[in-house]
Amino acid sequence: METGNTNIQVEILNDLIQINNDRIAGYEKAIDGLEEEGNEDLKRLFRHLINNSLDYNETLERQIGLLDGEPALGTSGAGKLYRAWMDFKALVTGGDRAAILGSCITGEETAIRAYKEAIGDGQLTPGLEQLLNLQLAELRQSYQEINALKEVLE
Repeated sequence: METGNTNIQVEILNDLIQINNDRIAGYEKAIDGLEEEGNEDLKRLFRHLINNSLDYNETLERQIGLLDGEPALGTSGAGKLYRAWMDFKALVTGGDRAAILGSCITGEETAIRAYKEAIGDGQLTPGLEQLLNLQLAELRQSYQEINALKEVLE
């Protein structure tokens, strides 16, 4: 594989690490925004989703290492492609379940879109595409779960 293509793959994987970091920060903010009483279910779900993103990043970082690249640090707030989680963090206040779930849906849509763009870019090896498709399937499942919780409140 040529070096230019390898650099592009590292950049794509780093973009996904940043969106996962945004996702982690967003769910941490959501947990902080929930009132103590009656929201244990959402806190449990959000912690699970944080752990998923941590696992995704660990796997992505391992792949970047195999490509002799350096994993990204931080979130996408420094000007990368995907900023919806930053907007999410600003919206999560007041402990309103419906508002928090609505913001989570927006964040999940952004993460899904980022993964779809990465996969559809045509720059990844079949193995990396397969890995990202597995993570994308889990993101879609999370989206559906959050959406179902929000629909119950409407």
